[in-house]
Amino acid sequence: MTRVKTKYPCVYTDKNGKIYYQVELGIDKFTGKRVTKKSRKNKNGKYFKSLREAYNDSIKIKTEFLQSQGNLVSGMSMKYFIDKYYVPYYKGIVQKSTFSTKIHVINIVKDYFSEKEIDDIKVRDCELFRVYLLGKDDYSQMYSSMIYGTFRTILDYAVRLEFLPENISKRTKAISKGRANVKYWNLQEFQRVISTISIDDFYEHMCFVMIWLYFNTGIRVGEGQALTWDKVNLLDKKLKINSTLEYKNRKNFRVKPFTKTEAGNRIITLDSDTVDILKKWKNRQEKYNIKNFVISYCDLPIGRNTIHRIIKRYAKAAGVHSIQAKGLRHSHASYLINQFNADILVVSRRLGHSSPEITLKYYSHLWSRGDELIAKDMEGIIKFETQEQSQINMSKNQHYNNDTLPKTFQEKEMMI
Repeated sequence: MTRVKTKYPCVYTDKNGKIYYQVELGIDKFTGKRVTKKSRKNKNGKYFKSLREAYNDSIKIKTEFLQSQGNLVSGMSMKYFIDKYYVPYYKGIVQKSTFSTKIHVINIVKDYFSEKEIDDIKVRDCELFRVYLLGKDDYSQMYSSMIYGTFRTILDYAVRLEFLPENISKRTKAISKGRANVKYWNLQEFQRVISTISIDDFYEHMCFVMIWLYFNTGIRVGEGQALTWDKVNLLDKKLKINSTLEYKNRKNFRVKPFTKTEAGNRIITLDSDTVDILKKWKNRQEKYNIKNFVISYCDLPIGRNTIHRIIKRYAKAAGVHSIQAKGLRHSHASYLINQFNADILVVSRRLGHSSPEITLKYYSHLWSRGDELIAKDMEGIIKFETQEQSQINMSKNQHYNNDTLPKTFQEKEMMI
């Protein structure tokens, strides 16, 4: 390619008069190859408009490379970086179940950018990826937000390893998660569901206990799956929550001695009705030599899919809308707030949230009843009498008469 030197070092024009820079940065410590950087565009993805602009960018590139002590990578594809560096790192810092779920999201990022070099990703590329995610009909906004957030986290890790001088994606807006409307049952719907269950049947009796326990305690799905009788104090009416279940199938599961968050380790007070229901269920389990898991018909924990099928089956029988397993947790929150106008601290601690702010984030819309009570109390508090004649002199610039009023007002005044 024909190139023409300019008065600026490392800045050239091609045969079409287009401006670009080409700089030699030295040897890459990771690849052992000579690093050459060439570009016709600035970091915003726009072509250089002047020789000076191209020169300034070339100086920045040299400075960044020197400050990184030669660690800035050149020629490494996004796919290679994710497989070689990010996936092993991420796998080591999260739980196995979290990794198995999140790896699908990571692969979406990897497949989109694929062989794109990580140091060649521009703001425009990030924005195009953002728009692409928002335009996918089969992606919810929350899912798109998760994918784009993962992309930004991957680039953050590249910066931490000094492969990149900055996370260029931070120049674009994050994708809002939007509002996730999780369906739940109110008290009347819950009563209709449990009324369809025959506890004379052993398996149905377990279904009844499962739905009742989740609705009346607000425990997470995994916390209920992992719950064992040694965590239930029927005498003091206390339920100790300090574990969760990692479940693949009956032969492959693990009770983890911790909950989703540190605040999830908690003790929940049980009402007398729940205590009586658990006592009867425990006695019946013992007849079948089941002494370990509370929600079980064979002394093994049940799977999440089984829970979902049970809910769906009895919701259909009761003629109410079906909900997800986690919807019973939302149902409990709604029950506490709407039925008892429970204090936010009580709800937060019972659900095992790390702070009341988290509770407000998901359940603030349920506290409408308190507003209604306040509105009722406000009735008749303010006492007043209006004047028959105006007490204000409006003779200057605020003066008005019937002629200055809009026509519609004049007609109303005449009617009066």
